Amino acid sequence: MPLQPLANGVDNGHAMYRLLMGCDIADSVIVDNLDFDAHIFACLLAVAAAEQGSLSERLGLGKNDLAALIDRWFSHARGMLAASFGAGVEDEDDEIAMVRDLLLANRSKSDDESRWLAAMVARRALEPNHLWEDLGLRGRSELSRLLARHFGPLAARNTTNMRWKRFFYRTLCEDDGLVLCSTPVCTACGDFDLCFGDESGDSRLAYRRRELALKAVAA
Repeated sequence: MPLQPLANGVDNGHAMYRLLMGCDIADSVIVDNLDFDAHIFACLLAVAAAEQGSLSERLGLGKNDLAALIDRWFSHARGMLAASFGAGVEDEDDEIAMVRDLLLANRSKSDDESRWLAAMVARRALEPNHLWEDLGLRGRSELSRLLARHFGPLAARNTTNMRWKRFFYRTLCEDDGLVLCSTPVCTACGDFDLCFGDESGDSRLAYRRRELALKAVAA
């Protein structure tokens, strides 16, 4: 059955991460690349579980691919999550497809993990917050590591440390021969902070936990 909020007020996102990884996201320890990949997938599933809609809809991943991901990385949770998958992805957005195809064309290696991540990162890029936040990650450094590990050729092109979502769309424009910027150098641009501004802050799940705690105190 789909996950339900726990009695102590911790939401579906935290419950999902604990189910998948056996600990709270704040306590998760990453030792090697396999640990990191498991953490990334758990973060994505957790942030999707904290929102309205099916996991497939919120992650942009087809039902079969979602089942394969769970079987490979979190087989112990398959029975509990199957009802949350949803019917699959319908009427794919052109914007999602463009970002996904950009990532697929720049994979470090052709494996299922990078294919799944390309679809999920592209879907989550439509959300309004910093990309690392909408992926459920703990900070921008985790997003940079994800991209360097799975989409190395693309990550290597971001030599000026531009915000990743902004970098994706600028790259798409440049690859199509379009000029996105009105000034020749970034330092002279009025949108400098949009491209390079601070991306620090709490993760989506940490913010949600604090919000629930404050509501509980107020009640």
